[in-house]
Amino acid sequence: MIVRAAWILTMAGPPLADGAIRIRDGCIEQVAPWKAMRRTARETVIDLGQALVLPGLLNAHCHLDYTDMAGMLPPQRQFTDWIKLITSAKAEWSLDDFRRSWLHGAAMLLRSGTTTVADVEAIPDLLPDCWARTPLRIFSFLEMTGIRARKEPRQVLAEAEAVLHRLPQGRCRAGLSPHAPYSTRPALLTLVANRARSHGLRVTIHVAESEEEYQMFRHARGPMFDWLLRNERDMSDCGGITPVQHLHRTGLLGPHLLAVHANYLGPGDASLLARHSVTVVHCPRSHRYFGHRPFPWRRLLRAGVNLCLGTDSLATVLKQGRHPPELSLFEELHEVRTRQPWLGPQRLLRMVTVNPARALGLEGQAGQIIPGAWADLTALPAAGVRFARDAWHAAVEHRGPVLAAFIAGIQVWPAADPVPSRSPLTLS
Repeated sequence: MIVRAAWILTMAGPPLADGAIRIRDGCIEQVAPWKAMRRTARETVIDLGQALVLPGLLNAHCHLDYTDMAGMLPPQRQFTDWIKLITSAKAEWSLDDFRRSWLHGAAMLLRSGTTTVADVEAIPDLLPDCWARTPLRIFSFLEMTGIRARKEPRQVLAEAEAVLHRLPQGRCRAGLSPHAPYSTRPALLTLVANRARSHGLRVTIHVAESEEEYQMFRHARGPMFDWLLRNERDMSDCGGITPVQHLHRTGLLGPHLLAVHANYLGPGDASLLARHSVTVVHCPRSHRYFGHRPFPWRRLLRAGVNLCLGTDSLATVLKQGRHPPELSLFEELHEVRTRQPWLGPQRLLRMVTVNPARALGLEGQAGQIIPGAWADLTALPAAGVRFARDAWHAAVEHRGPVLAAFIAGIQVWPAADPVPSRSPLTLS
């Protein structure tokens, strides 16, 4: 089929006015101006009219399990208190509660234009059943801890590997997620690093998220240090080192790693992450929920770190107005634009398309509208867009549901017949 729109943001060049995308077998075959697209009688044409088409968005960090916890957990004075709060909340939920929450989150992502998500999976029993209930492309990173359960690192990894072996690898894939430096033993991080390198696995970890975590590793003190010491965690890995340097010491840093948050960095940390080609994932609304100090945008960008955006979970998103919060990368973009207006729209859009595709090993397949890539597309209203620069701004300023979303050339939002033609194209 062919998808035609007033504007196409390929993320591989300037915006294309009155453009068309030829799709065959779920992949993009051709991208060209509509007038140059030679059509056959057998091809279906979906004319989106005055719309802007961009690649399906990639959410680099999410917790679908916790979607229905929106508004349940008020912010706490200390990060450790919040950990205790969510742990208690999770203990009261059944498997059906988590399944329902997971599926609600997946539906939210589809209607807000996300087609691929890097999801941390704390309840592996949900898989692969939940995979089959959504058309999303999902990287499920299996969460690992072991501190509270008093499990040996090799046992923790063996349990995760058993899940990996039973899961089919196709549209959806699995990876590993040691939860955080404070909640895992150094030996587990080293085991995961070796496993990732030998088997080509992607890994994600929460790191340097809170001031308490930074104090714990840098100064061997603070609320998190004291709390974990009382819970009999071996604290000999703390003192004189930052959380990022701790990951480096265990061998975990590398191009396979998505380091989530990285809010509290010490001298040289940004360069260390860049040198090892680590991706950093920032979650803007979650950052505001916790009241963290300003995110180190300039340090990371100057160092050349691959930066992406994620939604985190709705358990850490504050409600605004009368409407409940939604999992939406457009809302995350709005949060960044509000607080960091100096970041241009093209750079921001790369953080939800090109950059996460690179982080997940999907270069050439996702994040760009180019021949050979998957036909994963998101369509937005483009009323008032007359020039190329307007297209970039219209994309980052969008709010609410998208006009349409396609995965492998199949319309997945709205889940109905193909989108009819919109208003006629009126291009200057």
